Amino acid sequence: MLAFGARIALQVQIGDVIALEGGLGAGKTTLARGVLEGLGLAGEAPSPSFAIVQPYDIPEVRLPVTHVDLYRLDDVAEVQELGLDEYLLDSLLIVEWPDRLGDRLWAHALQLAIEMEPDGGRRLTARVPDGWRERWSQI
Repeated sequence: MLAFGARIALQVQIGDVIALEGGLGAGKTTLARGVLEGLGLAGEAPSPSFAIVQPYDIPEVRLPVTHVDLYRLDDVAEVQELGLDEYLLDSLLIVEWPDRLGDRLWAHALQLAIEMEPDGGRRLTARVPDGWRERWSQI
C-alpha cells in the first residue's frame, strides 16, 4: 500500500480528491501515508482519526495535502462544518471513510476501495473519473 501510494503521489495535483474506502484495518491510512511519503514527508504521518483533519504544508511535502478521516462523524451536517471544499482551493484532499459524506462526494474524486483478502492480501477497486484517466494509466 505504501509503494502504491507513492506511485499515486507522482500524479496528484492541487484540487484533487482521493477517497479511500474500506473496513477497519484495510489499509486506507497506509495508502495515504504512501502518498504523503511520495510527496516528500520525512516522518510518519499520524492517523487523523482523532484530529479528523490533518494538514501538511510545503516544505514538508511538495504540495499541500489535507488528510481527513471521517470515521468518527455520524452526521453529514458535521462534515459540512469541516469546510472541506475550501481545502480544494490550495491542496490535495485525501478522505478516509468518504461514505460519511453522504451524496456529497465530489464528482472528480478518485475513489479507491480496499478489501482484505482471506490470504492477508488486499484487493483494490478504482473508480477513475475523467480528470484522472490519463494520469491513472501512468500509475
